[in-house]
Amino acid sequence: MLNWRDPENPASGGAERVSLGYLSALVARGHEVYWFANTYKGCSKMTDLEGVQIVRGGGLGTSILAANRWYQSQAAFDLVIDQHHGIPWFAPWWAQTNCVSFIHEVLGPIWSSFYRWPLDKIGQTQERWTHWLYRNIPFWTSCKETELALRAHGIRQIKRIPYGVHTQALPELPEKALESPIQLITVSRLAPNKRIDHAIHTVNCLRSDNVHARLTIVGSGEETTRLESLVRELALSEHVHFTGSVSEKEKDEWLAKSHLLLHTSVREGWGLNVIEANAMGTPSVVYPVPGLTESTQHGQTGRVSKEETPAALAGEIKWLMSQPHIYQTYRKEAWARSRAFHWDHVLPQACDWLESMALRGIRN
Repeated sequence: MLNWRDPENPASGGAERVSLGYLSALVARGHEVYWFANTYKGCSKMTDLEGVQIVRGGGLGTSILAANRWYQSQAAFDLVIDQHHGIPWFAPWWAQTNCVSFIHEVLGPIWSSFYRWPLDKIGQTQERWTHWLYRNIPFWTSCKETELALRAHGIRQIKRIPYGVHTQALPELPEKALESPIQLITVSRLAPNKRIDHAIHTVNCLRSDNVHARLTIVGSGEETTRLESLVRELALSEHVHFTGSVSEKEKDEWLAKSHLLLHTSVREGWGLNVIEANAMGTPSVVYPVPGLTESTQHGQTGRVSKEETPAALAGEIKWLMSQPHIYQTYRKEAWARSRAFHWDHVLPQACDWLESMALRGIRN
């Protein structure tokens, strides 16, 4: 697997957790698996994670060359997974073996979350042309919206497999009344494209409507300082709590204590933490964006707002607070559905497909 980040990179997130899940499952099947990633400050050149050999080399603008140099020094591989995060590794043109492209989402508007004009438009144009260049390479993704976007860019062969989670659903669903103060949570890397500021503004909208709400923000990232300043500016320090990075056990505990998960991202490949929250008996209220409209089933496991605004999100929360019996139905449906997305159900079909891709023979 070629991916800019590995799970130990401080900037890693859900994409890396998912990738490690798939690769460690291949190790468990007896395969030899490597993951090449960029270096970062203080990293070691090689490490072992769950049997996956992590190799690091190069950085922005040089890691493709570093990957190629390392790759050519190794015994022949049967399959290379070229993971796309805006810019791919162009492995089909230098790996000389079977290749598949792994993509979480077509970035599209996410470029504008990180770059101003004209760089964002250059990034979007580059992404479309790169997909056209890869049009004959098999793609692998999790989301129907991503599949449709890829087909619109000319990709011809796409395998769609929903993401799995390690989180085990609670053995029994405990009682949890939807009562004041309503406990909200967002779990995310604190990056511009996640729009955590929208979740904070949602709390402010609720306060303006005399709804007592508390928001727990689980995660860390480059947006932390700005978000903390926003909380102080809105005088929400008593209503918003930052936990920073936490263990998986602590994350599950926070999710179980919360009434609702908020998700305000620009778009997602799927929305892992939606399913993780569901496994803890916590429904979600999310923005109407690709990925989140699939991980959350509107009117069954949570609510999808009509618009991408804090006011619209607050409106869905207030409606749900007026319908406590529906909230309990959402909890049960979300909890039951989460079981289908445990790795035990997802990994076999993903590994079967990857093995079939490795057996196609050397590309000419």
